[in-house]
Amino acid sequence: MSSEKPQRGPRFQVILFLLSAIAILVALNVVSSFSNTLNRLKAIEAERDSWQRPLDIMRSLGVRQSSTLVDLGCGAGYFTLKLADVVGGRGEILAVDLRRLSLFFLRVRALIRHKHNIRIIVGSPDDPHLPSGRVDAVLISNTYHEFTNPRVMLEHTWNALRRDGRLVIVDRGPRPSDKNAGATSHHEISRPRVEEELRQRGFEILGREDSFIDRPGDEPWWLLIARKP
Repeated sequence: MSSEKPQRGPRFQVILFLLSAIAILVALNVVSSFSNTLNRLKAIEAERDSWQRPLDIMRSLGVRQSSTLVDLGCGAGYFTLKLADVVGGRGEILAVDLRRLSLFFLRVRALIRHKHNIRIIVGSPDDPHLPSGRVDAVLISNTYHEFTNPRVMLEHTWNALRRDGRLVIVDRGPRPSDKNAGATSHHEISRPRVEEELRQRGFEILGREDSFIDRPGDEPWWLLIARKP
């Protein structure tokens, strides 16, 4: 009997070629889509720099070298990446979000920019999974209105902060024409309501600005600065 192995015919080679070509096309499409998303994020953030007032927000946190900060609701890292530069190599930024895809892009962007002082945390609706008593400041930007249970989230924030730690909240408020000043929609919440919730938890209010950002055609953004006594 012959011990020779049967030769693979041309049909098998054609199938293998087609599968390889499809795999290459899919990979190229994924890489292109990924690159486009990174470029889109860069363009969006450059535009945000013109109106978001990031420097003023970071100053309100009392940031210094070696600080441990939380960006609660970090998204793809607009503030996280900026704060990572400010706290330096001895500091740490805890970037928290529910959205794993946003955190994935933040992780990639941090690696590309060699930001090794960013710790990414996948939060849950009622728990940001923060360490207890070792955070110097917490930033909640355009996220507080999304909390399903603000009191629980404030409790976690309070427990994470050191004594004298700061909490800075920036969010959209109702339009001045809104008859019910306490009303909220999916994308807005009144500053007085949030301030009262902070006071009830024991935070000391250090400052407030009702028209921190006022863009034509958009709800006014307010700024609230608080402290854990």
